[in-house]
Amino acid sequence: MYTRAAASDYDDWETVYGNRGWSSADLLPLLRKCETYQIKPHQPTHGYSGPLKVSYGGCFTEMGQEFLQVAAQYDQSRGHTDDPNGLFECNKYGRWQKWIDAKTGTRSDVPHHYIFNQSLGNLDILTGYDVRNVIFEGNKATGVQYMANPRFHPDAKLEVLTVTARRLVILSAGAFGSPAILERSGIGSKDVLSRAGVEQIVNLPGVGENYQDHQVVFAPYHVAENAHTLDGIATDNQEEIAKWTKQWKADGSGLLAHNGLDAGIKLRPFKEDLDVIGEAFRKRWLEYYAPAPDKPVLWMGTVSLFLGDRAKVSIDRSFSVGWYIQHPVSLGYVHIKSKDDTQAPLDFHAGYLDAPEDMALHKWGYKRTREFARRLPSYRGEVVASHPAFAPTSQAAVGRRSGPVSVTAPNIEYTAEDEEILEKHIREAVTTSWHSLGTCAMKKREDGGVVDSRLNVYGVEALKIIDLSICPGNVAANTYSTAVVVGEKGAMIIAEELGIPLEAQASVPPVKARL
Repeated sequence: MYTRAAASDYDDWETVYGNRGWSSADLLPLLRKCETYQIKPHQPTHGYSGPLKVSYGGCFTEMGQEFLQVAAQYDQSRGHTDDPNGLFECNKYGRWQKWIDAKTGTRSDVPHHYIFNQSLGNLDILTGYDVRNVIFEGNKATGVQYMANPRFHPDAKLEVLTVTARRLVILSAGAFGSPAILERSGIGSKDVLSRAGVEQIVNLPGVGENYQDHQVVFAPYHVAENAHTLDGIATDNQEEIAKWTKQWKADGSGLLAHNGLDAGIKLRPFKEDLDVIGEAFRKRWLEYYAPAPDKPVLWMGTVSLFLGDRAKVSIDRSFSVGWYIQHPVSLGYVHIKSKDDTQAPLDFHAGYLDAPEDMALHKWGYKRTREFARRLPSYRGEVVASHPAFAPTSQAAVGRRSGPVSVTAPNIEYTAEDEEILEKHIREAVTTSWHSLGTCAMKKREDGGVVDSRLNVYGVEALKIIDLSICPGNVAANTYSTAVVVGEKGAMIIAEELGIPLEAQASVPPVKARL
C-alpha cells in the first residue's frame, strides 16, 4: 500500500520538535529519489527514476470501483483526486496506488531494489541473530555484542559474539528493537534499568517512551458471488492460485499483482461530522487539525478480502472496509525486563484507546465505513461475528442482506445503547497496523528526546539510530515511505560526516505547498 504523509507532518518535525533539515521541503527530494511513479507523468511531487516502482497493480477490483462510484453520489462534498498521496491535500476519494511494478506485477520493496540487485562487497548480512548491547570505550560506541537466535539457529553455541566498528555504530532495529538495545547497553531511564539489573551509563528517560501506532479496525461484509476477492489466494485454494498464477506469469496482471486495496480516502470531518464525533474530539480538532488543512484524521478504504480471524469465523469470501486513526492521542511504551536475554518478553503497553479522543474517532470510523459498505452494489450484509452485537430491534442490527440500500437511504441512527455496544466492540476489535514508531524520538533531550537532528544518541559518541523509532510525531500514512525517507536522510547524514561522496541528485523543481 503506497501511502505518503501529509506535508505538515514532516514540517512539524522541524517546527514543533526543533529538527532542522527534516521539513517536507527537505524530504520531498528524497521521496522523489526513491520512486519511479508509473501512473502519470510529470507530477511535481513524484519521482521517475528511483528504484521503487509505484502503480495501481494488476487489476481494478469491483470493490474499489464501487467504492468510488458510491462516493461520487453519497458524498459529493469531498470530490475525487487522481492522487491521494500528493503530499499537500487530503479529503478526496481516489484510486489507491501500490508498491507494485506495473510491468512485472511484482512487489517493489527495499531488499530487492536497494540490496539484492547490487554487488556490495563491503556488506555482510547475518540473519537470525539478535543484538544484545552496544560496546563502549568511555562514552564512544565501538561495536556491538550479538547472539544467535535459537529459533533460527537451534544448533548454534550459546555464546556472545562481537563485531567492532572503527568510526560509527548504527542501530536500525525498529520501534521495539532499538530502545531495547539501548536499555541493555545502559542508556535509558534509571528506574527501568534498575528493575532490569542494568547499570546506567546515560540517563535518557525518553528511551522506549512515546510509542505510537495507527490503531486499525476492519469490518468485514458478505460479498456478491461475481465480485473478485483475494480470499482464495489467502486461504491456499489451489484452483484459485493456479488460475491467477497463469495470468500473472503471462503478463504480470491479475490478483497476484494486487493487494486487494483499490480505493480510499484520507478523511477530515466537516462541521456536521464533528457533531457526530462529539465533544471528546472537539479540542483536539481545534488545536491540532484545524490549523493544518492537509492533515486527515482517519484513513478509510475497501479491501477485497476478509480481514479477521478465520478460526473464529467460517467464511469463504468477503470484502472489508477499514479505518485507522492517523495521529492517535494515546501513547504507549516499550521497555526491557532482562539485562541480557534478548528473547525475554518486553514490558509493552500499546496505549490503544487510552485517550477518549481516539475512541470518538473509532466510533465515527465504524459508522462512516458502514454507510459506504451497505451502499456498494456487491454488499450482501454484515459478517455478524465481526460486528457489534446490536439488538435485533435496533436500526443498527447486523446480518445477511439480499443487496445494498439506496445511495439516498437515510443513515443509521444509533441509540445510547447502540453507542455502548459499539464502544465495547471497538475495544475488542482494535489492533495494530504494524506502523510502530517514536520510541527513540528525535526531540530535544529535555523534552524526552533520544536522538538529535543528526540522529546521534544523546550522551554518547559514534552511535546513531536510523529507523522509525526516531519519528518524533506520527504521520498520516502507512509508514513504508517514511521508513524509506528516514533511511535516505540517514544515508545523507552519514555520508556527509564520513566524507563519502554521494551520487549527484537529479535537479527537480521546487514544489510549493497548496494549503
